[in-house]
Amino acid sequence: MRAIGTEGQRAATAAGATVLLWASAFVFIRAAGEHFSPGALALGRLLAGAVTLLLILLVVGEGLPPRAAWRAIAITGVLWFGVYMVALNWSEEYVDAGTAAMVVNIGPVLIALLGGAFLGEGFPRRLLGGIAVSFAGAIVVGLGTAQGGAAAGVLLAVLAAITWAISTIVQKPALAVASALQVTTGGCVVGALACLPFAGQLVREVGAAPPAATLSVLYLGVFPTALAFTTWAYALARTTAGRMGVTTYAVPALVVLGSWLALGEVPVPLALLGGVLCLAGVAVARSGPRTRSGPAVQTAGPLEERDQTGTPP
Repeated sequence: MRAIGTEGQRAATAAGATVLLWASAFVFIRAAGEHFSPGALALGRLLAGAVTLLLILLVVGEGLPPRAAWRAIAITGVLWFGVYMVALNWSEEYVDAGTAAMVVNIGPVLIALLGGAFLGEGFPRRLLGGIAVSFAGAIVVGLGTAQGGAAAGVLLAVLAAITWAISTIVQKPALAVASALQVTTGGCVVGALACLPFAGQLVREVGAAPPAATLSVLYLGVFPTALAFTTWAYALARTTAGRMGVTTYAVPALVVLGSWLALGEVPVPLALLGGVLCLAGVAVARSGPRTRSGPAVQTAGPLEERDQTGTPP
């Protein structure tokens, strides 16, 4: 029992570290985006993250992940480390960090939807209601930021949420056969390779950017990428999806606070209202009675893994 408790505490600590570092990423992306284009910023971040992770992997001596994990690593590498980061960077060219974070955090609802469609988890009424509320919130955010074409930023944030959802559905099987470090390293390397077409832009922009902006890119690669994605995978492999999903609720609030303190940004009132609706939809979708009907059932969706009651959280 003591070992189980210690393992749970470590998972909770890892999840907390992930939330803090991911929240900081939205703020640093917004700051670095003044000097780096979306693709170049993604490539710089991924290169820094890949180098860091490969060095750690070499020191730890874990080696390459098992062949059974390669397919999942390739998919998550292209989508989550590649497309997601470019879309999020691009989104924050149009909207403030807090608004982007609120829209991206509809991801858990999308994961529940995919779990119902592809993992046989069904479509309970609370899930469908939560989806409706969350997407109504995204529309309200879009209306609140429509001036100056900022609605495009909301659509890009939705794209980022979609790629996060798809990636988490396929990541769980890899964590069953490979370590969190192996899965994260592989995904980061694949993402960097996918973003290599932006190499020319990155070289030019590094030469023109002030040192603070380049340091922001390095920070994004080492901490919110190399460290946070590893702690996320570590926690994901050791706790229930319901508990992991709850941790993400704190990200938008931390981003709004951080962007206000660091950048002087506050989302417009209508965007804040839409963000609250997005998070309310997530809460509705994740709520529901649970029965003590059986043991935990593992699924392929990391945020939609069945919990200890045997029912989708």
